Amino acid sequence: MKLAQLKKFPLGDPRATAAGASMRGTEAQDSPLSTRMLRSRRHRLALALGGSAILLLLLLGLALKGWLGTGQVIARERLRLAPVTRGHFVRDTAADGTVVAAVSPTLFAIAAGTVSYAVRAGDPVSKGQALATLDSPELTNELQREQATLDSLDAALARQQIEIRRQILTGQQHADLARVTIDAAERELKRSQWAWDQRAISERDYTRAQDEVSTAKLNFDHARDSAALERDSLALELRTKRLERDRQALTVAALTDRVAALTVRSPVDGMVANLAQPQRTRVAADAPLLTVVDLSAFEIEFQVAEIYARDIKPGMHAEVSVEGRTVPGTVTAISPEVRQNQVVGRVKFNGGQPPGLRQNERTAVRIVLDERDSVLKFERGSFIDDSARALYVVRGSHAVRVPVVLGAASVGEIEVTRGLEPGDEVVISDMRDVGRAAEVAIGN
Repeated sequence: MKLAQLKKFPLGDPRATAAGASMRGTEAQDSPLSTRMLRSRRHRLALALGGSAILLLLLLGLALKGWLGTGQVIARERLRLAPVTRGHFVRDTAADGTVVAAVSPTLFAIAAGTVSYAVRAGDPVSKGQALATLDSPELTNELQREQATLDSLDAALARQQIEIRRQILTGQQHADLARVTIDAAERELKRSQWAWDQRAISERDYTRAQDEVSTAKLNFDHARDSAALERDSLALELRTKRLERDRQALTVAALTDRVAALTVRSPVDGMVANLAQPQRTRVAADAPLLTVVDLSAFEIEFQVAEIYARDIKPGMHAEVSVEGRTVPGTVTAISPEVRQNQVVGRVKFNGGQPPGLRQNERTAVRIVLDERDSVLKFERGSFIDDSARALYVVRGSHAVRVPVVLGAASVGEIEVTRGLEPGDEVVISDMRDVGRAAEVAIGN
């Protein structure tokens, strides 16, 4: 019966049931199975399910073992590797530098006074040009007093010279008179000798004539020696007076120089950097007045970390990078003072400074600390320094943490003392995310 005929009878009508009983089913297509066949099929199904479970457990065990052994997996593209090589090693350090004037003297007030400037900040000046003047009445009056004292000493010295000549003449006169007395006594002795030969005088008179000659000679010797001593004494007095006068002359000369220094002059060709005092103000002695910058001589002032301070010495080779140019230089000074963990130093240019430099221009400075050959090294990463005690080294598909001893470090390379061999690949990227895991799997 067709489906259309069944729809003619309502649900539950006996006619519909009778019509459905005459429909053809699938009973003829089914055939009963034996008990043995059912057991065989169930056994094969159980074996397949058991094998799948064992395989799944094995895979999970291997994965768990790898996870427990490595601790973490990191992608290969995240790693930055550096090969360990042996070759020439240059230990250097880099620093930020600033172009500064090598000569920038600051001029100070020689004495207290009122300052008057003849220039302004930024004006070009030449060597010897008057920049400012100081009005110091105290210093001017002191110079005048000392000059008057010097004049009086000059007059006293001249008077002493005249007195010395007079005393020398007096001593010479006494010596000359003693000489004349000798001549007279010798003539009298000759007459007494003739008379004694003729027995015209007594022996007493003859002897007296001899004594007078001896006395005259003795007086002459004493007068001559006294005149010599007088000359020496007078010469010493004159020297004392002259030294006193010379000392006063030095005082006057020093004051004259100080008064001349009241006119402040430029010591170099350059430019006025700044004026330290207002115009027409009174300043104390040794107060700064202005600064002059020599624009023809520049140096590089650099700052490095204090850990390099003990390694940097004056005379070391340096390279200065200015606007894409590399200029050789030499370290001239390194400050012993540490400020904010930084040390300041100076570098001068070798063979003349490059043209076009400007004061306060930024530069990069590279200082060579040491050079050696046949050194085991690798590229230095941002997260590796000479204090590292262990590094990750690539071993197949894993990065293994290896204890190492590192040596000197430069800007781009670091020395290996122990723990690595040439050809090893060191992970130089950031590995802080894996902590201190003994091994890290490298994923593709």
